[in-house]
Amino acid sequence: MPVPWFLLSLALGPSPMVLSLEKLMGPQDAARCSPGLSCHLWDGDMLCLPGSIVSAPGPVLVPTRLQTELVLRCHQETDCDLCVRVAVHLAVHVLPGHWEEPEDEEQFERAADPELEEPQNGSLQAQVVLSFQAYPTARCVLLEVQVPAALVQPGQSVGSVVFDCFEAALGAEVRIWSYTQPRYQKELNFTQQLPALPWLNVSADGEDVHLVLDVSEKQRFGLSLYWNQAQNPTKPWWHRNLTGPQTITLNHTDLVPCLCIQVWPLEPDSVRTSICPFVNDHRAHRNLWRAVRLQLLPPRGWRLDAPCPLPAEATLCWQVPGWGSCQPLVPPLPRENVTVNKALEFPLLKGHPNLCIQVRSWEKLQLQECLWSDSLGPLKDDMLLVETRGPQDNRSLCALEPSGCTPLLSKASTRAARFGEQLLEDLQSGQCLQLWDDDLGALWACPMDKYIHQRWALVWLACLLFAAVLFLLLLLKKDQAKAAARGRPALLLYSAEDSAFERLVGALASALCQLPLRVVVDLWSRRELSAQGPLAWFHAQRLQTLQEGGVVVLLFSPGAVALCREWLQDGASVPRAHGPHDAFAASLSCVLPDFLQGRAPGRYIGAYFDSLLHPDAVPALFRAVPVLALPSQLPDFLRALQGPSAPRHRRLPDKAEQVSQALQPALNSCLQPPGTQRTGREMGPEAGDRT
Repeated sequence: MPVPWFLLSLALGPSPMVLSLEKLMGPQDAARCSPGLSCHLWDGDMLCLPGSIVSAPGPVLVPTRLQTELVLRCHQETDCDLCVRVAVHLAVHVLPGHWEEPEDEEQFERAADPELEEPQNGSLQAQVVLSFQAYPTARCVLLEVQVPAALVQPGQSVGSVVFDCFEAALGAEVRIWSYTQPRYQKELNFTQQLPALPWLNVSADGEDVHLVLDVSEKQRFGLSLYWNQAQNPTKPWWHRNLTGPQTITLNHTDLVPCLCIQVWPLEPDSVRTSICPFVNDHRAHRNLWRAVRLQLLPPRGWRLDAPCPLPAEATLCWQVPGWGSCQPLVPPLPRENVTVNKALEFPLLKGHPNLCIQVRSWEKLQLQECLWSDSLGPLKDDMLLVETRGPQDNRSLCALEPSGCTPLLSKASTRAARFGEQLLEDLQSGQCLQLWDDDLGALWACPMDKYIHQRWALVWLACLLFAAVLFLLLLLKKDQAKAAARGRPALLLYSAEDSAFERLVGALASALCQLPLRVVVDLWSRRELSAQGPLAWFHAQRLQTLQEGGVVVLLFSPGAVALCREWLQDGASVPRAHGPHDAFAASLSCVLPDFLQGRAPGRYIGAYFDSLLHPDAVPALFRAVPVLALPSQLPDFLRALQGPSAPRHRRLPDKAEQVSQALQPALNSCLQPPGTQRTGREMGPEAGDRT
């Protein structure tokens, strides 16, 4: 690019040095050789293909050293470009055993290889390639060199060939390679950093990048920042006309590799010069991928928008909800090289929300977007079937899954294998959407909604069944908890002898209700007892108590013992009731058969007041169940009332003491009758016999 004279002066040093640079007039390249050699420059550039190293059959010319020199290529006296002149030094290379000292000039001429090194008038000929790279340009030129036989000496330098010249920008890094065709040794390489503009400095300060322009205070110049895009015309991103020293601050997120700086003096017909200082900046490359965007171009086109050219490959992939990664469709669809900011087209018949694009650079995934999800809705739980077609109309079908492509009619434990037959029927009946088709295969998207709905229906049914069972268990547990809160039912049976004994039974029943126990006693149900009759009332209360897991308490007294013996002596005859409210006498017709037939344990408990009845007075038949003395055995009595499944209560002795204290006044009244003899109430076994 043409460089203004004052910029070259600043870049290359003091004026004497600048004036000493050789000027080449005109745009043509040229080549010249050292004395004794002849050379020719081929027209136009060539492809840079070094090829493999081959063995030299005889003496050959090879490059041994590269040397560069800065020159100016000028279109006018003060309109010049910086150019790199390259000199290639050559030498004769001979493998051991391939060289014999010639006796005369005729033998020397025959020493040259007749095919690879064509002899002309006893000389060696070589094709020398020069490869030049300096962002953003790359060139390869071919030079033909001939060496006379008189200069051919093994291992000796024969001279050099000079090429004018490769243009480069100020501050650029240039790389040069040289080799011959064919190549007999490793190519030479040379790297050189060209001088930059000393008045332009790029520095970083945290998140900011500073462009410092150190020029004279009166110097007026234009400054432009632009993206260097090879396929598009240059469009300034930022432009200012400035005077004197300036510091321009850029955010580090604005950096991209192709961001270049262009400067020129504010003079008529001035020439502009550019440098691109962020080509190798890692932040610029990271920002470039952040700025890349994928755009869908209906009906099947797409474009990769980016501020800079970049090496990238694009592939289609299939994304399903719940899958960790997008499954690439390679094969069957091939990878495609991407040119940024250029419309491309998919080889698809129709779009699908699960189809996504993956963009990779140097085998690293840089970008992935599902472009059709915006227009066709969210991702679907569809199964992608891959059809492969072979010779003689051979076809095979598999379903794409995270583990790979599963054959439809396989025995694998995957979803595709479980629904393989149904998917095959859907494909044959036309329920699947064809996405791609060619001679090698096809892609089909088959909906899985109906199978998922069936599966979820079974799941919901199982959940409802589980909820119903759980609800019933909770109700049962709630009923048990309510029953436990109310206490175990206890039906208290006694023989109504006198008012003092009835007061004692009432005190016992009231004390037991505090445990808690649900005590049923005829003293509290006289109205029902009168209405139903003693026998009917007892049957109803006994049935309810036993159904609720309760217990019947037989409270023995001298009168109760007498009634039991009377019933046992008379056999099947029913004893006469002693009063209209005497439920004990009425209950013996049901109670005694339970004891005689062995059904009493677990249902009945016996008890007596040890100060009113001797233990031996209780008939032996009733000792099939625990018969406990009160109040001396109150703890055992209370424990038996609560049942074997009840938890052991640490405060049971305290409760027994409370019950004992509640019984004591009534018990004392029974032991101290007022001056009259109480027939049939004496203690001892003989008392019961008299009753």
